[in-house]
Amino acid sequence: MKEEITFDDFCKVDLRIGTIIKVDDFPKAKKKAYKLQIDFGDLGIKKSSAQITNLYTKNQLLGKQVSAIINFKPRQIANFLSEVLVLGVYNSDGDVVLLQASTPIKNGTQIS
Repeated sequence: MKEEITFDDFCKVDLRIGTIIKVDDFPKAKKKAYKLQIDFGDLGIKKSSAQITNLYTKNQLLGKQVSAIINFKPRQIANFLSEVLVLGVYNSDGDVVLLQASTPIKNGTQIS
C-alpha cells in the first residue's frame, strides 16, 4: 500500500471520461505502445501514449470510452507529447486492462 493521502490531495487529481477517436502505432516508443487521441468534450482533444497493445487492437480502441487523469504535466515520450494518463490495471500476465465506465458517459465528465 502507498502512503496515506488526504481528501484534499485526492481532489487535486482531475479524473475524466473521454472517447478514443484516433489510434496510431508508436514505433519510436521504448515499449510497444499506441498514440491515442481522446475526446474530452468541452475540454478538447488530448493525446496519450498507452502501452495497451497486447490486449487491444486499434479497431477495438476506436470509440472506446476510457478514464484518464487530465491534469498531469505533459510528458515527452520519444517524439510524442503525452498530455493525459489513461488509467488501467495490470492483469496476472502484466498487461494493462483499461478502466471504463459501465455505461456510456458524456465526454469530459469528471470522475468522483
